[in-house]
Amino acid sequence: MNSQTRYALVRARGPALLDEAELARRCGLHPELVRRFWALGLIPAARHVDGSPWFSPTQVPAVARLQRLRAALPLNYAALGLVCDLLDRIADLETALRVRGRTEPVRRPPTPQPTDDRSERN
Repeated sequence: MNSQTRYALVRARGPALLDEAELARRCGLHPELVRRFWALGLIPAARHVDGSPWFSPTQVPAVARLQRLRAALPLNYAALGLVCDLLDRIADLETALRVRGRTEPVRRPPTPQPTDDRSERN
């Protein structure tokens, strides 16, 4: 191999963003429903130069979660945001509890103090 060989630098790319039609196709939804989820703040998006929303591929499982919740519970679309926020908060608290349990002991119940029979008689 020649010691003078040079290699072009290649920039690593992150995941490509999806337009609303592609996200809708991957989720099996109508693009209008994707727009509604975005307008309600249920899924975040980056704005393209022309103002159109572009979504991360990680939003596909988030949309699937919204669909499952909507199908399983009698919730309107606005309530889905609240339920998702609460579920995320529960998951964060459970994770913190698991981590805490590995690093420090869970609070032990207090040991019962002996009672003085004389103080109860007065």
